Amino acid sequence: MRNPISKNRNYLLAYFAIWITIFLIQTFIINFFYGVESMISLTDSAVFNMLFALIGLNLWYVIRFNLKETPNIFDLLFNHLIIIVLTIGAWIAVSYFILINIFPESNSYREFLNDSLPWRVITGIFYYLLFIMFYYVMLFYEDLQEKLKVEAELQTLVNEAELSALKSQINPHFLFNSLNSISSLTITNPDKAQEMVIKLSDFLRYTLSHDKEEKTSLKEEFNNLHRYLDIEKIRFGHRLNFTTNIPEECKKFLIPNMILQPLLENAIKHGVYNSTEEVLVELNCRHNSENVIIEISNEYDPKSVKKKGGGIGLKNIRKRLQIIYKRHDLLEISAEKLIFRATLKLPLSE
Repeated sequence: MRNPISKNRNYLLAYFAIWITIFLIQTFIINFFYGVESMISLTDSAVFNMLFALIGLNLWYVIRFNLKETPNIFDLLFNHLIIIVLTIGAWIAVSYFILINIFPESNSYREFLNDSLPWRVITGIFYYLLFIMFYYVMLFYEDLQEKLKVEAELQTLVNEAELSALKSQINPHFLFNSLNSISSLTITNPDKAQEMVIKLSDFLRYTLSHDKEEKTSLKEEFNNLHRYLDIEKIRFGHRLNFTTNIPEECKKFLIPNMILQPLLENAIKHGVYNSTEEVLVELNCRHNSENVIIEISNEYDPKSVKKKGGGIGLKNIRKRLQIIYKRHDLLEISAEKLIFRATLKLPLSE
């Protein structure tokens, strides 16, 4: 893994700017306060600071690959103590060697080097601690980002698994009712039983082919509703009267697949199931600048609904919408007089 300073252009520019500033300040201090010649002051500051700038970049690899996983705090402190002694010792020794060879005849400068040893050691410790703090912050940030990434991936997998589970609950529920009807029709009307098996096969084929896709066009979803209705009309005959009002511009929008079938199933269950008269079930669609709005309404008997309960359909839809859109307000249920209405408000996605 590359050093966080060298791999980030802004960090690298800031790094050079900081060391140039330190170089200029130290040159001024040596020249003005210690009376060292300008050329020697420039060289001294350049050698010491340039060497530690290079050392500082390489400290990242020592911490990242050797000290990061040290579990014991005492071992960590002891290791840092050894590294800081070796680092500062090597830094001062190499710098002294270079500068003495550059200015071999300047006894006054040699004396200055010896006298400056204590504050150079303190300066080196200060530099080391700054580098260590910066690198540990970067390591903490990288670990945090990695954990957030892993958590996001896990959450995605959980959501996908939960969505699959929610969708898988719909098919057995519908399949159970259809197979019961087919079983009855095989005795009373074999031809209708055969037709219903074919329709059911078409419906399940669509369901399986779209199982891995989370969204589909409203046109595709509407076509699948017709497959479902063909099955239900065989079961309920004239009692089910289904009408639609879906403008062409609505059909291009993407919606969660298999999201309308449970709503239609709920309308049929509570509106048509116990009725002996014709029951009107309507599907209407419109859109505005933000949402595509789909309404499914049906005539119903309030007493019958109370006896039957809510079922899993509406709960599954609410949960799926919450997972997909991260919102809780996309499904509204209302009952006015003898009309039950379910309204989906889905954010536009073409």
